[in-house]
Amino acid sequence: MRQIFALLSLLLWAGVASAVEPDEVLSDPVLENRARLISQGLRCLQCRNESIDESNAGIARDLRLLVRARLVEGDSDTEVMDYVVARYGEYVLLRPNGLGINLVLWLAGPALFLVSLAGLIAVQRRSKRRESIEQLTEDEEREIEKLLSS
Repeated sequence: MRQIFALLSLLLWAGVASAVEPDEVLSDPVLENRARLISQGLRCLQCRNESIDESNAGIARDLRLLVRARLVEGDSDTEVMDYVVARYGEYVLLRPNGLGINLVLWLAGPALFLVSLAGLIAVQRRSKRRESIEQLTEDEEREIEKLLSS
């Protein structure tokens, strides 16, 4: 039973573990913590929706080393992020900023939803009007016939 528990806990830990290799870890724990935080916000260009902190891809390793090298040179966190974005584009960010074209993309979904909803409401109202016109009482039909015949 202990072996099963140990195996399960090992599998769970392995799923949460990052891909940072021991030779990448900085000796300064403050810089290493900053590097980990930055690399958790950067997308692996090969793995799509995985951060470079979690990815085992070669390009993710290169990006982790680049981030650490920039931090060792004395760059701030925003300078490192700006450098990586300038080099690889905004696609590299797991959470892109909400400015420019990204703002248009974020607002397009809700805007299309509202336009579709307005269209459905208009179609529903139009069909109710047609139903009310089609369902005349007998008295109303007689009155219409009298008006048309005179």
